[in-house]
Amino acid sequence: MEKLGPGDPQRIGGYRLLGRLGSGGMGQVFLARSDRGRTVAVKLVRPELAAREEFRTRFRHEVRNAQRVGGFWTAPVLDADTEAAVPWLATGYVAGPSLQQVVGHDHGPLPERSVRILAAGLAHALTNIHAAGIVHRDLKPSNVMVTIEGPRVIDFGVARALETVTGDGGMTTYLGDGGLTQTGAVIGSPGFMAPEQVRGDLITPACDVFCLGSVLAYAATGTLPFGSAEQQGVHALLFRIAEEEPDLARVPEGLADLVRACLRKDPAARPTLEWILERTGAEDTVADGRSRDPWLPGTLVAQLGRHAVRLLETENPEGAFTETAPQHSTPPDHVPT
Repeated sequence: MEKLGPGDPQRIGGYRLLGRLGSGGMGQVFLARSDRGRTVAVKLVRPELAAREEFRTRFRHEVRNAQRVGGFWTAPVLDADTEAAVPWLATGYVAGPSLQQVVGHDHGPLPERSVRILAAGLAHALTNIHAAGIVHRDLKPSNVMVTIEGPRVIDFGVARALETVTGDGGMTTYLGDGGLTQTGAVIGSPGFMAPEQVRGDLITPACDVFCLGSVLAYAATGTLPFGSAEQQGVHALLFRIAEEEPDLARVPEGLADLVRACLRKDPAARPTLEWILERTGAEDTVADGRSRDPWLPGTLVAQLGRHAVRLLETENPEGAFTETAPQHSTPPDHVPT
């Protein structure tokens, strides 16, 4: 987390900002606390996006959908003001690093047992997301947070608002024609896209199953099943996703069949989330949003403990009540915190 900058607001809605968590295609993300003491992540939309009515229309719709997602395996959308001069939304803060940070920087590939429990948690998360009528469309390691209790999925559905924008948003590459239709507009991250996303075909929940296979392969090996854009270029990578078989040579034998099934080219041939949960062998281990037994290596558990301590020690910045983000005169879409 970084300190707030000179141009950052001190409050957004009913939340005191504590620091910067990062930025993405949609805007800045801040760590914040509600007046009742709940720690949240507040995403403030970029002003140039807020000025585009087609984006704002889609953003309203996707926020309403995301607020319907229940269950324990996602970071819930708690609050939003889609009508503010600069729209924002607040989600539950997940106290842990992303899977990308864990595998790519902090630890390396996870043990097979950890990957099985990761798969079970993600299957539960996608079940809840799909039950709300949402396809995540951008499931990738940076959108999977790692906690002591289990994985948590973030940024579900809301990222679809960026289908109205063409270009590289910084954290995610968005490819498409900027349309509002479900076909022809493509959103995703090279390396974690399904063949139907590459082709601009109809997107269904099976898209998320394919992306889940890529995430599990990455978690188990530290590499992508179709290679990376840095190694071969984006177009070559997308061709491999659409036309060639994945490289699963480094995936543990006990996980290879599960991952291979998720990565089938034909969406209709991919397994259901219920089947995936059964194949993990962890369905009795995960319940109520947590793993009943420790699921991470000891070094990661210690790191997460240190993270929690730093979060508890985070204080309100000086002048936290002096500046606010631009507000709208109408009440926000609100779910009490």
